[in-house]
Amino acid sequence: YGFLPADLPLEILPDPYYNKWEAIVANLQALILSKRLRGIVDRLPVLSTSRLQHPAEWRRAYVLLNFIIHSYIWGGDKPEAIVPPSLSVPFLKICAYLELPPVATYAGTCLWNWKPIFQDEPVDTLDNLSTIVTFTGSLDESWFYLVSVAIEARGAPLIPLMLNAIHAARINDSRAVIECLQTFAERLDELGSLLQRMYQNCDPHVFYHRIRPFLAGGKNMADAGLPDGVLFSDGTGQQPYRKLGGPSNAQSSLIQFFDVVLGVEHRPTGERRPESSAAESNSEQEGQAPPPRHNFIHDMRGYMPGPHRRFLGHVSNVANIRNYVESHKTNRALSIAFDACLAMLRSLRDKHIQLVSRYIIVKSRESRSGSQTRSSSPPPTAPAKNLATATEALKNSHGRKKKLRGTGGTALIPFLKQARDETGEPAVDAWARRVLGNLSGAEGDEGGFAALGKIKEHRDGEVEIVGLAGTWAMDDSEGGICMDRGGGGGSGLLLLVCHSSRVHLSEQQNGVRRSEL
Repeated sequence: YGFLPADLPLEILPDPYYNKWEAIVANLQALILSKRLRGIVDRLPVLSTSRLQHPAEWRRAYVLLNFIIHSYIWGGDKPEAIVPPSLSVPFLKICAYLELPPVATYAGTCLWNWKPIFQDEPVDTLDNLSTIVTFTGSLDESWFYLVSVAIEARGAPLIPLMLNAIHAARINDSRAVIECLQTFAERLDELGSLLQRMYQNCDPHVFYHRIRPFLAGGKNMADAGLPDGVLFSDGTGQQPYRKLGGPSNAQSSLIQFFDVVLGVEHRPTGERRPESSAAESNSEQEGQAPPPRHNFIHDMRGYMPGPHRRFLGHVSNVANIRNYVESHKTNRALSIAFDACLAMLRSLRDKHIQLVSRYIIVKSRESRSGSQTRSSSPPPTAPAKNLATATEALKNSHGRKKKLRGTGGTALIPFLKQARDETGEPAVDAWARRVLGNLSGAEGDEGGFAALGKIKEHRDGEVEIVGLAGTWAMDDSEGGICMDRGGGGGSGLLLLVCHSSRVHLSEQQNGVRRSEL
């Protein structure tokens, strides 16, 4: 199952020596709500990690302390910046063994925190998955993690598929490359449908106010009450404060694998694509992936388990598909198949932005609006200070808006929009480059090409989700992609080479098909 562990995650550590950790996690929700957790943790003994044997036991220990530590930090009326030695000493050793930073990660909350309902049935469906540990005990939190687990499991076959495509490109087997890319695009569409199932059982209000605060790290969290980050005390007084990001989907090795094999290059947030690289879409050195850049997505590899991080590095050294397609532009089927993959990966990121808009952007504005309404009559008790309540003060001393931060500490919407837009940049066909470069529909964009997309984005970061049936013009001399998204549960992608002056885009929403010519 790809980046999911080969052995099922343990539901309990076999050695009774660690029963105190297991007991705290088994009663985590009650301890948080009754505000007893910190007192119990402060009285814990410092347990040794020498009795952890199998890698699965180390992963289970990481998950346990991962949840206990973040509950300790964020589970009170105000955050606690100093983690006591009873947690810090074993946690630092466990993180060193697993090659992870001392903070909650995507691996600890998703990859190693699930179990099948029926062990003899596939785990690439949400119908057969359950979580092991949560902060809140809610279905909403469980579902939030499980959607990612299902995507990892469903996307796992794409890893050997695209490694085969790299090999096929190396031996100049264009037919095999085309077949791999077509299958890749279809499966990406399935992953997008899985992502949209988030809406079924994860309520935005519950996520924003109850779940998300526990997932915050210590990076850029001054407004949430951690100006210096988190200190893991080992009793020596020599440990520094650490500013680390919390769990983020950017830590998914699967999604980064997609970028690597397709040659998608990400830049630091806010940095525009250089004119020279836009003009020179073809690399002079065939067979090499774009050089790594210092950016948030690349930095997130440091939050991945060591083997996953090294695997992505190896794939980056051999990735050749984009350059192979660039050197075979006369093969229309190859170009269209490659550009379809970019379109579907971009569509997946579009769906993620829609989720973020509904679960975070909208809820943060509701929180600020509610704060202004309550300002005239202060509440009898002050609300807890955390990532959710920090949005009520998203203005600096000069009255300017501050950027909304994700749990990973980055400026949320600018990062997501730029990552989405960069996904379409490697497109080979000139027409595809124009379409994928205009799908965002940013307000105020200029140019002779129609802006298309499901999302209307405003310059202040607001994302408006709209249904759209649109048209666009195309030069008679260029081919193109005609996207037909419709059907019951999915958004199937139909690719056609078009040589007319108009292209048809139709979309079905809520059972109603709308289209224009």
